[in-house]
Amino acid sequence: MTQPTAAVLTALSLEFTAVREHLTDIRRVRHPRGTAASVGRLPGTPWEVALVELGEGNLTAAALTERVVSWLDPEAVLFVGVAGALKSDIEVGDVVVATKVYGIHGGKETPDGFLVRPEAWRASHRLEQAAREALRDDPRAHLKPIAAGDVVLASARSALAAQLKAHYGDAAAVEMEGAGVASAVHLAGGDALVIRGISDRADEGKSHADEGGSQPRAAANAAGAAVAVLRELRPSRTAAAGRDGPDAGEGARPTATYGGDHLDFRGSTFNGPFVAKRVERPGGER
Repeated sequence: MTQPTAAVLTALSLEFTAVREHLTDIRRVRHPRGTAASVGRLPGTPWEVALVELGEGNLTAAALTERVVSWLDPEAVLFVGVAGALKSDIEVGDVVVATKVYGIHGGKETPDGFLVRPEAWRASHRLEQAAREALRDDPRAHLKPIAAGDVVLASARSALAAQLKAHYGDAAAVEMEGAGVASAVHLAGGDALVIRGISDRADEGKSHADEGGSQPRAAANAAGAAVAVLRELRPSRTAAAGRDGPDAGEGARPTATYGGDHLDFRGSTFNGPFVAKRVERPGGER
């Protein structure tokens, strides 16, 4: 019997690495057009996880998410990565699970100013419920809307920051790929959930936060939250192997393991369902 498959997608290498730490028996598979996936087991669960690094931006995310869905036929799609906080009560290191994703760059430029024409995709009810069960008792996990655009927000005084405050006041975080993933999975009739670790405050301090290693820590927490969701989620069908089959790979690849002590973000060690680990390579700037 084929194991049920969940696809976990990331934009950055450090996000990919954070998820891969949780998998065992990893093998590589490759789509005929070159897209690569690392497929492994999530111990203690029925899930086989297909992990794919998509690259940055909503357009790329949408195109490659559609490819992964049609190729591997996952029962659930999770997008895992880092984001900037838009709310003062959400700290660096917290995790935001998107109850809905706003696409923020649609609109009309008029003589009276820019009129927004937003789009929004709600999280899969099934995946959202699994997240609520898995993360209910964790004060650092927030189920809130997320805004997804096509630029990096690094100024709280910018026109974009003002637009978000005026028209997307319930958005707790901002990022660059969630709208692409959510729209692609919606059109495919599937279940999607966006999970983001907070690496900065989307303001002038972003570069300083990145230099301090906030991205790997946030990515590790988002990966831990995603694993907690999958441990709670029960398969509802037997996932198909996909057109090319998950066995069309290039052989097994050993699981990467990164050591290090637990990081203390607020003066005390965090012992929730997801734990940040020190990652040796910092990854690219976001």
